Amino acid sequence: MTAPALQPYQYVALRCVPRPEREEFVNVGVVLFCHATDFLDVTWHVDGDRLRALWPSVDVDRVCEALSFADAVCRGEQAGGLAGGQPVSMRFGFLKAPRSTVLQPGPVHGGLTADPAAELERLRAALLG
Repeated sequence: MTAPALQPYQYVALRCVPRPEREEFVNVGVVLFCHATDFLDVTWHVDGDRLRALWPSVDVDRVCEALSFADAVCRGEQAGGLAGGQPVSMRFGFLKAPRSTVLQPGPVHGGLTADPAAELERLRAALLG
C-alpha cells in the first residue's frame, strides 16, 4: 500500500493581544493553508478567563466576532468582505498579514501533511489546548 503524498502547508496562529505595549498574548486560533489542495481553514477557541487574566476589561465577544470574520474569509463567504471574494491564496495572504489590532497573526510556519484538515486539528490541540 502506498502512503498518501505529503503536501506542503503554511499556518499562522491567531493571537489575542489585548495590551500590545506589554507584548503578552494568548493563542486563540490557527489558520492553515495548503496550496496543492486549495485548503484554507481556521479553527479557534477563546478562553475568556485566560484573556481576562491579561486584561480584565477585554471584550471577549469582539474577539469572537473577529475570529468569525476570519472564518468567513477562509470559506470565501460574503461576510468576509472584499477579502472573502478573493482566490484562496490571497485570502490566506490577508489573514497572515501583520496588523495592529487586538487579534494579530503570529509568524508563518510550514510543514508537510497528507491530510490538511487533520493537521489543522493537531495544531489546534498543540497551540490552543
